[in-house]
Amino acid sequence: MRLLLDECVPKRLKHDFPPHDAHTVADVGLKGLKNGELLRAAITNHFDVVVTVDRRMPLEQNISELDLALIVLVARPCRYAQLKLLVPKVLELLENIKPGEIAVVE
Repeated sequence: MRLLLDECVPKRLKHDFPPHDAHTVADVGLKGLKNGELLRAAITNHFDVVVTVDRRMPLEQNISELDLALIVLVARPCRYAQLKLLVPKVLELLENIKPGEIAVVE
């Protein structure tokens, strides 16, 4: 599965999702895009899932009509060490997540 990590997600987290193909927005030239633009660009670039820590994104965007899924990571503080602890739950979710679905992982 192809994962796109939003700008607000620590870059090194991309290495914690094998066997999935994870990229940061900077890796694929999408840095600086606003949420709606980012989601459309993710679809255009054939990503299956966007991973973010932006808890507002599901409220601001209609994910259900998009051809990708959204995973929102919630940790305090929102740093690599805490987010890395959520990776096993994310990997489990990735087995069954479908386009248009939103999952919040705490």
